[in-house]
Amino acid sequence: MRSIGRWSFAALTVNCIVGSGVFGLPSALAEKAGRASILGVVVAGAIMTLIMGCFAEVASRFTETGGPYLYAQEAFGRFMGIQVAWLVWFVRLTACAANANLFVTYLGEFWAPATRTQSKLLILALLVGMLAAINFLGVKAGTRVSTTFTVAKLASLGTVCLAGAFYIFLSGRFIPEQMPLGNQTSWVQAVVLLIFAYGGFEAALISTGELKNPRSDLPFGLFAAVITCTVLYGVVQWVVVTALPDPAHSQRPLADIARIALGPVGAVVVAAGALLSVYGYLSANILATPRITFALAERGDFPRAFALLHRKFRTPYFSIFIFGALVWIFAFVGNFTWNVTLSAGSRLFYYGVVCAALPVLRRRQSGSAAFHVPGGTATAIAGLLVCLILLTRIDYSKSLFLAAAFGIAAFNWLLVRKQAGKTTEDSVTASGGE
Repeated sequence: MRSIGRWSFAALTVNCIVGSGVFGLPSALAEKAGRASILGVVVAGAIMTLIMGCFAEVASRFTETGGPYLYAQEAFGRFMGIQVAWLVWFVRLTACAANANLFVTYLGEFWAPATRTQSKLLILALLVGMLAAINFLGVKAGTRVSTTFTVAKLASLGTVCLAGAFYIFLSGRFIPEQMPLGNQTSWVQAVVLLIFAYGGFEAALISTGELKNPRSDLPFGLFAAVITCTVLYGVVQWVVVTALPDPAHSQRPLADIARIALGPVGAVVVAAGALLSVYGYLSANILATPRITFALAERGDFPRAFALLHRKFRTPYFSIFIFGALVWIFAFVGNFTWNVTLSAGSRLFYYGVVCAALPVLRRRQSGSAAFHVPGGTATAIAGLLVCLILLTRIDYSKSLFLAAAFGIAAFNWLLVRKQAGKTTEDSVTASGGE
């Protein structure tokens, strides 16, 4: 049943983009770009508008679910489709690990030893293990947990923006103090981090099959979302770099803003909101992501083990176990910025694939798009070049993990290439982030 309207889809897209990363990224951006990080938010928003324009046209050619996986497979064949499917899964993995890192960081507001190595190991095990166990016991239990936390996230952000802006108004200092701007490399790395903050819109594309008028509502929802998020992120970054005395070294920047503007109670409220937001994000992803690999395995595009169901609970226990275990490992061995960079790098790859798919699908499906991005092929080439340039700025150590993901996907394709895939109507729901 198609029940999602235009404005509902726009709201859904905003919710997919505005994840828990906004609670941790402002200080990382300030460290790399200083007060110019405010401009970085705008630049990244412009880049994402370019990429979303390509997504809008490509998506307007389809009424089925599938997102980037479907578009890549249609334009470039099964090999690229499987590559993108693995990258989408890898994004969910690293994004969840980044949010688990953030959970530990904000828990430190209530219990200082939380960030110590042994405490972090135990907290992550309990956090991820409990959510995996809930979802192992059944989808209803997982759904109840995952639908509780959106209000807390938005309330926390609204509190920080209003309180920070009021504090800045009273202080009379509207322009941030001079800070080190960083070199060109660090500035580009800041933009890469912002790709994580603006990412996740592709997750909303999985609901294509439920939109009332997907071919026209998709472009509207994407552009409305990127404008909304650019304004929100810009205000948050301005408040952080203007109000905090040392924003680059703040572990909990939004909680610190609330502490300055509202006192200790404000910091506790924002930290609690961040914890609830992260927990809700993780619960939703540990519910949904294992079912992505389950559906891909049923289709024949992932190893068959991912399609195993528990006899009693009828849950994809192997998919749940693998995803939960890897989230725990990535969260423990890496920090927030490390996992965010991996997630952004993965996204940049399949964003580039979708940009490249635009002229291919224009040639093959002439006249089938409900929306045509201005500039057409030139816009697609520009989007692809931006993705390639930003990919070259990913740290080499992190690129090794991306290379490993590509290698696994290629090996996966070798194993399944002779099997006949199921119809597109049975295709997997390929979600994306934050």
